Amino acid sequence: MKPTLLVLAAGMGSRYGGLKQMDGVGPHGEIIMDYSIEDAIRAGFGKVVFVIRHSFEEEFKRHINTDHFGGRIEVQYVFQELDCLPAGFSVPEGREKPWGTNHAILMAKDVINEPFAIINADDFYGRDAFMVIADYLRTLEGSKGQYCMVGYRLENTLSENGTVSRGVCQTDADGMLVGMTERTSIGRTANGIEYKDADGSMHPLSADATVSMNLFGFTPDYFAESERLFVDFLREHGNEMKSEYYIPFAVNTFIASGYARMKVLKTTAQWFGVTYKEDRPMVVDRLRRLHDQGVY
Repeated sequence: MKPTLLVLAAGMGSRYGGLKQMDGVGPHGEIIMDYSIEDAIRAGFGKVVFVIRHSFEEEFKRHINTDHFGGRIEVQYVFQELDCLPAGFSVPEGREKPWGTNHAILMAKDVINEPFAIINADDFYGRDAFMVIADYLRTLEGSKGQYCMVGYRLENTLSENGTVSRGVCQTDADGMLVGMTERTSIGRTANGIEYKDADGSMHPLSADATVSMNLFGFTPDYFAESERLFVDFLREHGNEMKSEYYIPFAVNTFIASGYARMKVLKTTAQWFGVTYKEDRPMVVDRLRRLHDQGVY
């Protein structure tokens, strides 16, 4: 059994102001997504599913030229639109904001029947992370409620150009997630790595604290459970203009109810992305060095 990779890309048009600005950061004009797909192929994923929007379908497909995948991985597309809602619900008048990352996952419910991993389209996760999660997902065929996430060392996820927000994970003796605490304004200071709390006080964080970068793995039952939870979410928040159905909300709900357990997988990989525009030269340099080292 080969796991599937689900790439959340429906928000790219708004983030980049149109896909014409999708940034080529590799030495030959590669975009970050190219590296994720290459790493997934090498890790043994058998299919990649892109969640996009109809408004930029043609342009996206021009950027993701599947020819250079060499037929090594099956490619499918699904579409996230505001009106993709369960029966009995409609989009409130005036709402333009998407319904969130867990809504995006639901768009793939009819095309994924095997354990799968999800990633953001414009983040670099590193080859080791794909290897680690693919190996684990291959053990989950036929399972239910056995989920996983890749946990990164905090120091491997920071920006040199500003502070970041990260979900700091707590695990039990078996490496299962028991809690995730969102910390904001994390950065390097003269005292090490610190975060700022709501009243402006600074607090230390360990460089090897485990943090989530939204690289999760699920078994296919996640779709049905998430759809049921989405109905509850819409009943409570469906008339709001900016409410979003996020992956951590669903995961925390399933863990708290006892339905699911989530294994936290450790990786040596370095995560990076363009959190700030000043990060771009760093991303370009790191990718060039990976090419020079023969990784790509």
